[in-house]
Amino acid sequence: MSSPSGQKPALKTAGSGQSRFQVTEVTELGPVTSGERTSGGTDGTTGTTGSKGSAGGEESKGRFSVVKFLDSGGIGTDASDVAQNGDTVRSTGSHRSSASGHTNISDTHSNTYYMRTFGHNTIDAVPNIDFYRQTEAPLGDKLIRPTLSELHDELDKEPLDEDGFPIGEESTLAEEAAAKEGTKEQTKGGTIKFGWVKGVLVRCMLNIWGVMLFIRMSWIVGQAGIGLTCVIILMATVVTTITGLSTSAIATNGFVRGGGAYYLISRSLGPEFGGSIGLIFAFANAVAVAMYVVGFAETVVEMLNDVDALMTDELNDVRIVGTLTVILLLGISVAGMEWEAKAQIVLLVILLAAIFNYFIGTVITMESKEPKGFFGYKAAIMMENMGPDFRDGETFFSMFAIFFPAATGILAGANISGDLTDPQSAIPKGTLLAILITGITYVAVTVSTGSCILRDATGDHNDTSSVSDLNCTDAACTLGYDFSICKEGGCKFGLMNDFQVMSLVSGFGPLITAGIFSATLSSALASLVSAPKVFQALCKDNIYPGLHVFAKGYGKNNEPLRGYVLTFCIGLAFILIAELNVIAPIISNFFLASYALINFSVFHASLANSPGWRPSFKYFNKWVSLAGAVLCCAVMFVVNWWAALMTNIIVLALYVYVSYKKPDVNWGSSTQALIYNHALTHCLLLTGVEDHVKNFRPQCLVMTGYPNARPALLHLVNAFTKNVGLMVCGHVRTVSRRPNFKEMSLDHARYQRWLLKNHIKAFYTPVFAEDLRHGAQYLLQATGLGRLKPNTLVMGFKNNWSDGEMKDVEMYINIIHDAFDLQHGVVIIRLQEGLDISHIQDPDELLSSHEKKDAGMKDVVVSVNMVGKDSEDSNSFPPSLITSAQNSPLILRETKRSAKPLSLTDQRLLEASQQFKKKQCKGTVDVWWLFDDGGLALLIPYLLTEKKKWKDCKIRLFIGGKINRIDHDRRAMAALLSKFRIDFSAIYVLGDINTKPKKHNVLSFEEMIEPYKLKEDDMEQEAAERLKAEEPWRISDNELELYRAKTNRQIRLNELLKEHSNSAKLIVMSMPLARKGTVSSALYMCWLETLSKDLPPILLVRGNHQSVLTFYS
Repeated sequence: MSSPSGQKPALKTAGSGQSRFQVTEVTELGPVTSGERTSGGTDGTTGTTGSKGSAGGEESKGRFSVVKFLDSGGIGTDASDVAQNGDTVRSTGSHRSSASGHTNISDTHSNTYYMRTFGHNTIDAVPNIDFYRQTEAPLGDKLIRPTLSELHDELDKEPLDEDGFPIGEESTLAEEAAAKEGTKEQTKGGTIKFGWVKGVLVRCMLNIWGVMLFIRMSWIVGQAGIGLTCVIILMATVVTTITGLSTSAIATNGFVRGGGAYYLISRSLGPEFGGSIGLIFAFANAVAVAMYVVGFAETVVEMLNDVDALMTDELNDVRIVGTLTVILLLGISVAGMEWEAKAQIVLLVILLAAIFNYFIGTVITMESKEPKGFFGYKAAIMMENMGPDFRDGETFFSMFAIFFPAATGILAGANISGDLTDPQSAIPKGTLLAILITGITYVAVTVSTGSCILRDATGDHNDTSSVSDLNCTDAACTLGYDFSICKEGGCKFGLMNDFQVMSLVSGFGPLITAGIFSATLSSALASLVSAPKVFQALCKDNIYPGLHVFAKGYGKNNEPLRGYVLTFCIGLAFILIAELNVIAPIISNFFLASYALINFSVFHASLANSPGWRPSFKYFNKWVSLAGAVLCCAVMFVVNWWAALMTNIIVLALYVYVSYKKPDVNWGSSTQALIYNHALTHCLLLTGVEDHVKNFRPQCLVMTGYPNARPALLHLVNAFTKNVGLMVCGHVRTVSRRPNFKEMSLDHARYQRWLLKNHIKAFYTPVFAEDLRHGAQYLLQATGLGRLKPNTLVMGFKNNWSDGEMKDVEMYINIIHDAFDLQHGVVIIRLQEGLDISHIQDPDELLSSHEKKDAGMKDVVVSVNMVGKDSEDSNSFPPSLITSAQNSPLILRETKRSAKPLSLTDQRLLEASQQFKKKQCKGTVDVWWLFDDGGLALLIPYLLTEKKKWKDCKIRLFIGGKINRIDHDRRAMAALLSKFRIDFSAIYVLGDINTKPKKHNVLSFEEMIEPYKLKEDDMEQEAAERLKAEEPWRISDNELELYRAKTNRQIRLNELLKEHSNSAKLIVMSMPLARKGTVSSALYMCWLETLSKDLPPILLVRGNHQSVLTFYS
């Protein structure tokens, strides 16, 4: 069918439970005439007429054609117009009949509703850049390729509506994204983007060429000499060049968004480093605005002072001029990036003119300037100024500390990465070229000033000398002047005495002043733009939740107006202080900390060897980057040791804060890659070392089912495995039909996240199996990696065993036998109230407020890949809660409905399920170590009482013995525990353990086993054997008599447990063993039931009879 011409289709998409495409049975036609042929409609179906009665209809049964594949690049346009990367491409779709009589559809473009590949009717998509865009990219720019399930799963037949969609389906976000596509493209059209020259090169040069160039460079040359000054420049350039190479490597390893240094560091090292450095980097840029503006204001005030035009006094005039200047700069910034860029170009022209003006002045010698120390290029002056002449306590490192801030500013271009046309190309070219040009400029100024100007001059024309004077030892004397009086001090001219000497040398002095203005204002403007951009990117990531208000952008360029205001306020505050001598070193150290982390990011990413680390910029080396990071740290302490210390403390404090908050972001940082590398390496190293008893750890496979279904089991095992051993939450999901692996993968992600959220250090491992025993066998055999695999099986006691089918009991007991066969220890946990709370509706809601936050909220998985409508599990999610918008499962929040009142039994069960989550008050952990299983029954309570929640509980030990040897046995056990270094509060030797149990308890046991007896005496032998084969769990009379003593022991032990341990917080007891194939499941289950009934929480423990304790060092 087709829609009216020019009318856009009212598209519908597959709902949560269905794929993004649907399949409908079609009839293939024989050759059709032009009159019978209709063009493909906008609903994506092949229009046919008169096909119902064709012979081809019978032949085509079972054939399918795909209709309505929805993607964000094609939705919202006519079927023949397809959006591709923002451009509309005309698609030439047509029907043509093949010689075989099959109707085919051809198209010159691949991105259509049909998603044809190489001319065939298939949804398998060809490679496309839009499939690889990040999920946080605008929805209209991201296409979602067909999932593996859509290509691989069985086809679903559903009745379709008139548009070719399943009946009752609703539209999804993809359609809304397409609707916004046009608006977004129009907005993009007006966005101002900069190339590498205007965006990076100009900004970096303006930021690097600071006021230092004009008023401090000549003084540094006078102090350190030409040679050492060139060394200082070279050292600073080495640091900035290495950092520039590292910046280029990170910037070319994928698409770079706005945020500059913060974005580069956070996406490489993660939110902890990125969040800490982003905050101080934004703050440093904001305060740098004040630094540069005050530098400008001081120059203006000096000029006013020279003409006696001060408004009040010098300090307040600096504040007034500075305030007016920063307001003007704010106006330029808020006007938009285009105006700011134009202002930068004007300032660059003035700055270049001032530099050229100086160099022109060096070759124009004037006699009037000679008394002030300027003679033009003279070899004698150059040789005299080649070496250092440190005065007033200055040193090489103090000179380096003064110069280095003049080399910073290399990130000015990267800081506006979001406003660059092609950041990957612009940042490397612009940054490295700016470092080269500015470095050459600094060296040229160093050599020229050192070759033209004397260190000291009086400025007096009368201080001349005769060239023929034999006592001439300095350059001034050879040039006919005698400035020896300057050695006593008091001279005002020359490199050492006149900061404005470059104005003297230049061809036109006022232009140097204009250059100083340009240098300060351009640096201030660059910082005023950088700080809000970096801060906005930081706030958008919501690493510091309280700052999210500054993430909002305005206008077509998404300008951070709120960030501008905040930067203005911070800058104004420091301008009004007008005392920046203390804060200036901290700012330099903040920048250096950023450089150090950028270098370290490259080293870290290279060291992690992640396949995703593929920078297109190849001129870097991880060891050079590491050296750069070390150099930056060293320079921090050279510049100012206390500022470096303070910077490190601030970075560390912010790092700890972000680490504690654990922001919910995943940027694929190199930290994750390195953790994986280390984990893999150490796992492999462990496999090469045999286990040793001193290093034994209980590594538990806990049969929890869903982790939140049995909280008591989970919390108790977590208490003695946390930070000690491995814990795996095993879940066997039994299926009668085909397993739903999609749903299981969703559950796996959901419950693993639930474990992390609840600070339980465990892994969730679900498996599909035909029954519980097979699933447990799979888990016991396959769970783990190398040495990191379970050695102990932990299960809950089967409280309802007598109410269910005995085949379930048989399966339960066989799991215990399987664990022993695989040399695992076994722990069975019993609470009289039970463990499983999954039948209670919304159990989390019923917890008290101090135990559960947000009780009215429930986690709901939002699937990336669709969950099929034929989901088999009873607790699968409703289709309305499942969508296909991302590549990873998320957890949304859904308000719960009010729960029904609980029965008294369920209330007790719920309270009991939380008892191990709380801190245990003073009490005892009673250990009944009756049989030596290797020491597991003693190790578990020891580990438990070492934990904070159990530290108030003391261990009491109960052992079996003879009445006439009680003292001896007690002393022997005390000596053993002392050698094991395990503290205990008391040891009890049970001399009456072999006493016959009370008669009524024996009768109770007889009543319990009565339904499970074979009763072979009441039937023929053949019938008895047949029944035993069919129901192997039945208890024969012979078996009962054979194990009468063992049965009586379990009854007697229960009596002793009630007598001695009825008030214990926890009982840990040696679990009785049953010989496989001899003791029936029913009898063994009755033993366990009899032993553990009507008691406090009890652990039945049996190790694998290999030592887990040792007293050897």
